[in-house]
Amino acid sequence: MPFAPAARAAAAPLLALSLALALTGCGTTEDSPGGSSDNSPAKSASSAPQVKQPKQPKQPKANEPFDYQLGGAYEPPAGVRTVIRDRTAQPAPGAYNICYVNAYQAQPDAVDWWEENHPDLLLRDTDGDTVIDEDWDEPLLDVSTADRRERLAGIVGGWIDGCARDGFDAVEADNLDSYLRSDSLLDREQAVAFADLLAARAHRAGLAIGQKNAVEMSGARDEIGFDFAVAEECGRYEECGEYADAYDDKVLVVEYRRADFTTACEQWGERLSIVLRDLDVVPAGEPGHVNARC
Repeated sequence: MPFAPAARAAAAPLLALSLALALTGCGTTEDSPGGSSDNSPAKSASSAPQVKQPKQPKQPKANEPFDYQLGGAYEPPAGVRTVIRDRTAQPAPGAYNICYVNAYQAQPDAVDWWEENHPDLLLRDTDGDTVIDEDWDEPLLDVSTADRRERLAGIVGGWIDGCARDGFDAVEADNLDSYLRSDSLLDREQAVAFADLLAARAHRAGLAIGQKNAVEMSGARDEIGFDFAVAEECGRYEECGEYADAYDDKVLVVEYRRADFTTACEQWGERLSIVLRDLDVVPAGEPGHVNARC
């Protein structure tokens, strides 16, 4: 940013102009996945730029009707106030929008991209084979070292920034508990360390960030900086109370079985946001679509 010289020689216009040109500078700020750098020249105290503070993330409200639309976006049902959609979708107009990001595992259709561009960021066993979450056929990302976590945070952080640009209010970083499926190649501390980076990135982008599952990490809410929780089947596994206590009832519960949904509504329907969805979370109007609230 150019700044004016401290003094000008009133009696020597040419000299003043030369002095102004000599003392005037300009710099650029280049954004990068890991943050930004300021290459501008040194400035006097009187001309130092104002530091732009990130906007405070808008928080979800407890016990508001919500919908879980990961299988494809559709018009939210009547009364729904909060919507979770994949990062490739657009936010729902008029709703509190949460952006889904698969932060700890590779989507099946993105495996070739990872192999081509960042093969060392996929977790591998002693034979060099990728470690797979068998339930979803997703390779785990390797958060075992600080260097790999920083590089992954650059990639996933770019997705988070994209959510902010698209107009989402928050992000949920899925598969926080993938270390439990890593054949002991990853541990809880490494997962938490990566979550720290993601939470900081989300807040820097002005987004709230939610803990996804991993009830055993609820006690680390303040350490990491999570703002709310998204809990799949906490009614089924009798975990809703732990999330509710840790997050002051700002918990979005997804159940996939009617009996578990009924139980969750009976026990937590007055405090938590609860939805019943089909396991494949297909859009409304498609075969197999299930959608209900307490």
